[in-house]
Amino acid sequence: MGKPLAVITGASSGFGVVFARKLAANHDLLLIARRKQKLEALAAELTAQYGCAADVLSADLADEKDLAAVAERIAAEQNLALLVNNAGFGSRGLFWESDLEVQERMHRLHVMATVRLCHAALRIMVANNAGGIINVASVSAFVQRSGSVSYGATKGWMTKFTEGLYLELKGIGSAVKVQALCPGFTYTDFHETLGLERQSVAPPSLWLRPEFVVDESLKALPHAKLIVVPGWKYQVLVAVISKLPMPLRLAFEAAGSTKNSRWK
Repeated sequence: MGKPLAVITGASSGFGVVFARKLAANHDLLLIARRKQKLEALAAELTAQYGCAADVLSADLADEKDLAAVAERIAAEQNLALLVNNAGFGSRGLFWESDLEVQERMHRLHVMATVRLCHAALRIMVANNAGGIINVASVSAFVQRSGSVSYGATKGWMTKFTEGLYLELKGIGSAVKVQALCPGFTYTDFHETLGLERQSVAPPSLWLRPEFVVDESLKALPHAKLIVVPGWKYQVLVAVISKLPMPLRLAFEAAGSTKNSRWK
């Protein structure tokens, strides 16, 4: 029998690669992303370094056929120990001026893929009374921004969805753990993909290293911490924003809303 299996979406870059490297020593891996060549290179690296079994599955989780195939694969993995729903992307521009297909694709990826994969994973984990799910959301779940409406809304949905799962699992006394990971600005290729320079987005003091974010996530998971916001500055921000009356919160969001601002 192999090691416990960790399934990671968006595994070809950013947080996905870091999660894979952190988990490879004690897990077998199923790495999922669109870029098969990058997945295969990472799988070969981790297999050579840690001796884990690392399978790759090239899939576009915003595509219904690919999503169904991934969900079916997860549902067949009886040794499933961890699902990291990390696949995601951002966009720029006012909602009504942007490409509708991009907006719909974001909702399919952040929302429907999370629904389908969590459903497949939890059917195994609850039956085994073991395992965990990390849904990679964002500080944007708590602070809405002009120019990234769908991103903030879908990350907010992911956070509330995870909270609902937490309550259901707690209600049946399950040992399965769920977490919404809500990082702020992080040194990944997220902003470069959007064509944004980091110095135009936020000062250096607000940028986090992806290794730190992933370490904070994995450290918190055994303790069943529901919402993980890495970094004390972001923890303060979320704590304050969450307690503001709506008029003050909207004023804060309006003051900080610029076309180039992103909370991830």
